[in-house]
Amino acid sequence: MPERAGTRTCVIALDVGGTSMKGALLDRTMRPLTTLSGATPRHQGPEATVDAITRLMRGLASEAVCVGVEPVAAGVVVPGIVDEPLQRAVHSVNLGWRDLPLAALLTDATGLAVRIGHDVRAGGMAESRLGAARGFDDALFVAIGTGISAALLVEGRPFRAGGYAGELGHLTVAAGTGQCACGRRGCLETVASARAIAAAYSARSGHEVEGAEEVAALVARADPAACHVWVRAVEALADAFAACAAVLAPEVIVVGGGLSRAGGLLIDPLRVALDRRLSCHRRPELVRAALGAQAGCLGAGLLGWAAADADPAAARPAERVADRVGGAP
Repeated sequence: MPERAGTRTCVIALDVGGTSMKGALLDRTMRPLTTLSGATPRHQGPEATVDAITRLMRGLASEAVCVGVEPVAAGVVVPGIVDEPLQRAVHSVNLGWRDLPLAALLTDATGLAVRIGHDVRAGGMAESRLGAARGFDDALFVAIGTGISAALLVEGRPFRAGGYAGELGHLTVAAGTGQCACGRRGCLETVASARAIAAAYSARSGHEVEGAEEVAALVARADPAACHVWVRAVEALADAFAACAAVLAPEVIVVGGGLSRAGGLLIDPLRVALDRRLSCHRRPELVRAALGAQAGCLGAGLLGWAAADADPAAARPAERVADRVGGAP
């Protein structure tokens, strides 16, 4: 969408989580012009959550007037199962909705063209076009936080499978572990999510910790209980990543989410453990996400510009890695 003479345009980008939501106005270079955040009132029901999303979008639209820009569309990303072609939020355990025509409801409420998407797939797209996976055709983005989810990019396009793709956290890797929130046992999330790591350390050591960051700090100090829990999580992640390498053959695996803040403490042993599990497979590069907590919001911005029929300048397709290093395609 070309900008009208004398008018700067932007999109509203909103990343809705289970406890909070964060939004921004993004210009054509994907630069945030202003940001707003708010609580997600999920315990009050789906209608209250939709109302809160609407209020935050209207707040950002008001901020746009203050900074002299005009919103032309909006992108909103949410957790759960999302049917992008039909633009419906199919199901979210965290937010409590089922088969919700979310894009249509938000368009009616704001008057803007709204495109919705899945939070992790949007984060994966942002990493592919703006971050650590830029220049790779085939990439796997794995967000490790309270849960574990993944996004597969095939030739630069997200693989959706009707909204069901990417549930890596529910791959069985550890038989005999505790019951997962999904009702099954042995899921990757029961061993390697940030919540599972914190719970396992507390149970093993008798010392309560608030989160996996505390466990990581203890690993850095060679605490035996922390190291045991950490190695177990790394090995489980390596099993899951090896399965992905065998079946999907990504060129790069980008590790994001809260646990990625551990940096080399996670990535270095995970790279070694993954390498031990591969033979004739394509060996993916294993890297830390570049966009951090902003990946979801930036992914929402890409959806917003797509709703406006525009391609942001900062997110035009990057050159292939082979081209960049002078190799054959």
